[in-house]
Amino acid sequence: MDSIRIGCASAFWGDSNAAAAQLVEHGELDYLVFDYLSEITMSILAAKRRRDPNAGYAEDFVSHALAPVLSTIKARGIRVISNAGGINPAACRDALVEAAAAAGVEFNIAIVTGDDLMDQRERLEDAITPMPGEGPMPARLVSMNAYLGAPGIVAALADGADMVITGRCVDSAVALAPLIHEFGWAWNDYDRLAQGSLAGHIIECGCQCTGGNFTDWHLVADGFADMGYPIVEVEPSGDFVVTKPSNTGGLVSPHTVGEQMLYEIGDPRAYLLPDVACDFTRVRLEQVGDDRVSVRGAAGRAPNADYKISATYMEGYRCTALFVVGGIDAPAKAHRIANAILARCERLFGEAGLAPFAGREIDALGAESMYGAHARAGAAATREVVAKIAVRHDTREALELFTREIAEAATGMAPGLTGFFGGRPNVSPVIRLYSCFVPKADVPVTVETQSGARAVPLATEGGFTPDALPDTNGTEVWQVGPDAVPVPLVRLALARSGDKGDAANIGVIARDPAHLPYLRAALTDTAVAAYFSHLLDGEVRHWELPGTASMNFLLTRVLGGGGIASLRTDPQGKCFGQMLLDFPIPVPAVLAARLNEA
Repeated sequence: MDSIRIGCASAFWGDSNAAAAQLVEHGELDYLVFDYLSEITMSILAAKRRRDPNAGYAEDFVSHALAPVLSTIKARGIRVISNAGGINPAACRDALVEAAAAAGVEFNIAIVTGDDLMDQRERLEDAITPMPGEGPMPARLVSMNAYLGAPGIVAALADGADMVITGRCVDSAVALAPLIHEFGWAWNDYDRLAQGSLAGHIIECGCQCTGGNFTDWHLVADGFADMGYPIVEVEPSGDFVVTKPSNTGGLVSPHTVGEQMLYEIGDPRAYLLPDVACDFTRVRLEQVGDDRVSVRGAAGRAPNADYKISATYMEGYRCTALFVVGGIDAPAKAHRIANAILARCERLFGEAGLAPFAGREIDALGAESMYGAHARAGAAATREVVAKIAVRHDTREALELFTREIAEAATGMAPGLTGFFGGRPNVSPVIRLYSCFVPKADVPVTVETQSGARAVPLATEGGFTPDALPDTNGTEVWQVGPDAVPVPLVRLALARSGDKGDAANIGVIARDPAHLPYLRAALTDTAVAAYFSHLLDGEVRHWELPGTASMNFLLTRVLGGGGIASLRTDPQGKCFGQMLLDFPIPVPAVLAARLNEA
């Protein structure tokens, strides 16, 4: 084939179910792919399967995304790949077979298994290597899954599968696999594998590359109501174009694509995947038509010999209460009320023989509480806030007591308290993430089609080491002069942030490569660490990507544990990029005047 068109209809479990129909009807696709899984999603699915052996997969994939379009998919010969199998790919396949029969069509549906390692923990115990910063594996796990690569999906396609359902795999593998299958790429053709993985990474978060979550959101006009979901047109060389269905909302530009390229990555020289170690530092993005961006320049090296393992475990319980506080001194009243509620509860805990809270977080939402010392002076004078009290405890009993003691504040504390959201808050388990490595040779992968099951041969030797990677950071730094005028970063750059466990990254893209010397002078690792010091318990490090005139900052131990384990208002660092855009960057007065006129 001269090129392959792949559309992605899901960025997470909860994305719009209308996406599949949009892409199937208007995308002119060869392949339709879906990404549903996160670390927390896996633990939720594992709990569902323990209650019901037929559960443990993303039910929406079958019932709401695919069922309405199965006949069209069959008629147009579109092949489907999804990790919707979660903890139970076989049950997902069976539900899909039933839905297809109801629609009067039939598909050859394959499943890929091997990622679920919960029953093999004892066998693998001596082979496990904790990731840096992790201790021994917790005793009571909820889920334990390997991030598989593309080989199982490729094998299923080679066996004639129309649809491939997997459990946990790296998000980009659902797009890389059909490219390997269609173009016959070799497993050691690392530059092409890197380009194919980048194509998957760009589209894996759905509309985030077509104008969603975009710094310059105002340029998307009225497109949010009917956002176009992403399509990549990939050539045998690996070069590809990012686009979307015509007559849909959104925007595809080098900046929308560039922000997504930087999303949730660490060292851009070493984006490590099971099949290839990717280097995105020399990637070039070019507008080649309306809503069409060409992507080329990713480089690859041999991967390492291990799979990353994502395990989750329970650690106590959490609860979050929300209520409105209005009137004069609303933020001060909110903090006074919240602290009093917690003090009352801990007194009652002591009387009941319970320990104090294991964690607590108080915020006055609306008073720029996330900004710490960077909050604007006027924020403290706002006359309405949402008080948020998030707490953690080792026992459910203590938090249920907490839920009963909140309402008393409405009559027994400061005035202006109203608007309890949803009544008493719910108590839920705290799920924490544990990450480690296991040799690929110890994780067999199986593909099962209508013709039976077979083991998938894997390259397990690895070979990648990041120690000798070349430095890509530029050396031209502006020396701040006496005529320097500070301007907010947003005038000079765009930013996108995201999370990986308890770490967060912030990608910064210069609007003009000529701005990089000013960014280098101001956005040092030390300066960024100081800016986020009210949230940061770890370190900051950054790398540059010369091909896109961008910088990527990695902040460790900055999310209060991350995910469900965090009590923060922003447990996934989604606002960090927006917060950094206010950072003052000194520039020459002439440039400041020009930027202020723009």
